[in-house]
Amino acid sequence: MDLSNILTISGRSGLYKVVSQTKNGLVVESLTDGKKMPVFLSDRSSALEDISMFTITEDVPLKEVLLKIFEKEDGKPCIDPKENAGKLKAYFETIIPDYDQERVYISDIKKVFAWYNLLLEKGMITPEEPAVEETQEEEAMEEKPKAKKKPAPKKKNKE
Repeated sequence: MDLSNILTISGRSGLYKVVSQTKNGLVVESLTDGKKMPVFLSDRSSALEDISMFTITEDVPLKEVLLKIFEKEDGKPCIDPKENAGKLKAYFETIIPDYDQERVYISDIKKVFAWYNLLLEKGMITPEEPAVEETQEEEAMEEKPKAKKKPAPKKKNKE
């Protein structure tokens, strides 16, 4: 799951996918209605990959939170973000039991659930595949002895 090209823009609802880059900013496409629009450098935007949730011990990247919801719901939509605050907090606590209740507001929890449902609807949430094959291939490449280059034959100078 790649969240590096999915943005949230301050003052605008929903999520946006980066379509292209301009010299003054980006062109994004809304995931909700598909409309394209410019986002300038002065607009406050954040990639979902850079967002994390506060916990008592250490921050948890949003990607991990979304994957935990995906596992809990078996790939189905989660709780409606419009539920009452008590239900939302209780549900969120089942996902991240040690979240910092003083720094994570109910509005943040609502956004996480709304974003999860939107990304799931668009097919952008996929469980992580273990990278076993890649590491095995890399190890095999490292184990192969490298062929030594033979020095070039020296040219004899005729004098």
